[in-house]
Amino acid sequence: MTPFHAGELAVQQRMGQAQIADRVGRMIRADIPAVAAAFLAEQPMVVIAAADDSGRLWASELAGPPGFVHAIDADTIAVDALPATGDPLREALTRPARVGMIALQPQRRRRMRVNGAATAVDGGLLIVTDQVYSNCPKYISRRQLESYRPDVEPSPAQHGNELDARQQAAIAAADAFFVATGDLEGNADASHRGGNPGFLQVLSPTRLRWPDYRGNSMFMTLGNIDVNPRCGILVPDWATGATLQLTGTAELNWAPETFGTGAQCSIDFTVTEVVERSGAGPLRWGAPELSPVNP
Repeated sequence: MTPFHAGELAVQQRMGQAQIADRVGRMIRADIPAVAAAFLAEQPMVVIAAADDSGRLWASELAGPPGFVHAIDADTIAVDALPATGDPLREALTRPARVGMIALQPQRRRRMRVNGAATAVDGGLLIVTDQVYSNCPKYISRRQLESYRPDVEPSPAQHGNELDARQQAAIAAADAFFVATGDLEGNADASHRGGNPGFLQVLSPTRLRWPDYRGNSMFMTLGNIDVNPRCGILVPDWATGATLQLTGTAELNWAPETFGTGAQCSIDFTVTEVVERSGAGPLRWGAPELSPVNP
């Protein structure tokens, strides 16, 4: 049976990459291979995608010392953290939820993704996996982790309905962000997008656009958007640990004049809520070394 739903299959077909997707999709598995378990145990950060109690999708960063995310058996991952107080997913993840998770290792330009069912336990999460797979290293900016400061308390969350000038400038300078999407069955997915600064465009205080560069040809993010426009974005400030979380709706834009160099299509995002933590977080990363394959 195919691991892809109707939206993913439709985008694969439109892109002319259905055969590639069928081949690449065979690497998706329900269990956690040993190499994936070892990779997770090294990471000080993961990003979780899920819906809040209103059905809006968000992407949230979780951080901890290496080992805070670890496999406890062949199909269960423990995450010894929850989103910070005031995070849009803090309350939602105290109850059973469908989640996507991505673990990114900027130092080595590696990443892996997990989709499954999460339950809260002892201040953390247990995720029973449905899909486990790695991603290609394209478009990841190399960064070195400079410090982990567990004593740092997250700053209070500031809420808004549109992006102010400072937030727009931070988005325009970003070389990476994370995307939360979901299908019609409520399954969530977390993915990474990278490029040269400016690839995430600010069209207005409530409108963003980014290019879709060629990747693994499975089109899980685009396929979800094709059937379910609800979407969330997390833009991290790697130097300070500050975060900018957005939720809203996304649509696939097939007008070639919007694609930009190296893109297959564009995604237009409409902001409905902004959550910002401008204070320092526990992780500090060094300056980026942009990916050599960025268009």
